[in-house]
Amino acid sequence: MNFVSQRLGLWLARFLNQPRGHYERFSVLSQAQLDDALIPGDLLLVEGNSRISTAIKYLTQSTWSHVCLFVGKGEDGKGFVIEADLAEGVIRSPVEKYANCNTRICRPVNLTEQDRLATIQYALDREGLRYDTQNIVDLVRYLLPMPPVPTRYRRRLMELGSGDPTMAICSTLIAQAFQSVQYPIIPHEAPEGQRHSLGDYDTALLKPKHYSHFTPRDFDLSPYFEIVKPTIQGDFDYKKIQWVQPDPALGDKNDI
Repeated sequence: MNFVSQRLGLWLARFLNQPRGHYERFSVLSQAQLDDALIPGDLLLVEGNSRISTAIKYLTQSTWSHVCLFVGKGEDGKGFVIEADLAEGVIRSPVEKYANCNTRICRPVNLTEQDRLATIQYALDREGLRYDTQNIVDLVRYLLPMPPVPTRYRRRLMELGSGDPTMAICSTLIAQAFQSVQYPIIPHEAPEGQRHSLGDYDTALLKPKHYSHFTPRDFDLSPYFEIVKPTIQGDFDYKKIQWVQPDPALGDKNDI
């Protein structure tokens, strides 16, 4: 039965990884700009165009369906990430794999160099692990015709997977890597009775969420990750943008 389950999971992975119809790329970010902006430890959020991406975006009500960790540049000078791929498991991939996708860079703030290296190494040590096929089976259920799922229940639907330590899914791999150095993502606040007064303000003990509860959008929403936009870094000057001159004959259709 285990062999049959693995074969079914692999078939589903290949099916769900197939791209859907039209995909619109909104970003004007070039590959060179992306390469120059990324530093080791950054997260790259991706808006995918596969069937599985559609399910994840629907359930999380988010643009982002995938997250990977930027590791650095190889001997060829090209950047690469570590990620949990649906069909291939935990692998290293070139950043240019997502050149035609809408992406976002999320950067952990004030992460020490020691913890940065430890986070990256944690993810690299899991290279070769299989993707959690139970997660695939769970997600495919939400691609089938079904009544609408109330928003308040969508988060619970994403608490998926078998929990097998030899398997991984994209967001749990990244969550585990950062939690291994106790870097916060979106922690729970401890009960009010556990607040501590520190001068002019109060703080509360924080309780980490279980790694299986994270989705790609959590890294975007996290108050502890900075959103990096390469197009406005450095000496950005909007006055230097060259605009296409409108054709008077087209009237209002110029912006279509």
